[in-house]
Amino acid sequence: MTDWKKIIDKYYSGDGDLRTILIIHSQSVARKALQIVSLHPELNLDREFIEEAAMLHDIGIIKTDAPGIKCFGTEPYICHGILGAEMLRQEGLPRHARVCERHTGAGLSLNEIVSQNLPLPHQDFLPETLEEQVICYADKFFSKTHLDREKSAEKAEKSIAKFGEEGLARFKQWEKMFE
Repeated sequence: MTDWKKIIDKYYSGDGDLRTILIIHSQSVARKALQIVSLHPELNLDREFIEEAAMLHDIGIIKTDAPGIKCFGTEPYICHGILGAEMLRQEGLPRHARVCERHTGAGLSLNEIVSQNLPLPHQDFLPETLEEQVICYADKFFSKTHLDREKSAEKAEKSIAKFGEEGLARFKQWEKMFE
């Protein structure tokens, strides 16, 4: 069992706004992901891992430049997943790191990265395991700017659609699997 609290404390010390945003958002994602675990025992999902990885999936936001959510780093926000993955690999958590790097959007394919000229390595960052998919799916219902509310499926779809049809198709597939 991973002590995700210690890892968050290591990178987000004190009681700052960014720490609060990270924790509230991550708790919302974890809660929704764990609801899916409970609704779908037939999927044999790893409940403990899902909770830990959901709490750590956005650990890399601290290194990004997103002042609207109190991030004052230097990297583009789109990179928070790969930055978080690097942090968690250094912590000895390669499985959790995969969730970080594969949760942006509805995952990102090499085609999406190249066609949108995203500042990411040219490779697929698609959720592969069911646990990765559940966390990525749950994440799409919560923003870091409106921490007090869950988006409807329609609003989540609209958000994802802005970035292309590939991600929207993945999200709709997860809707069928997880709802």
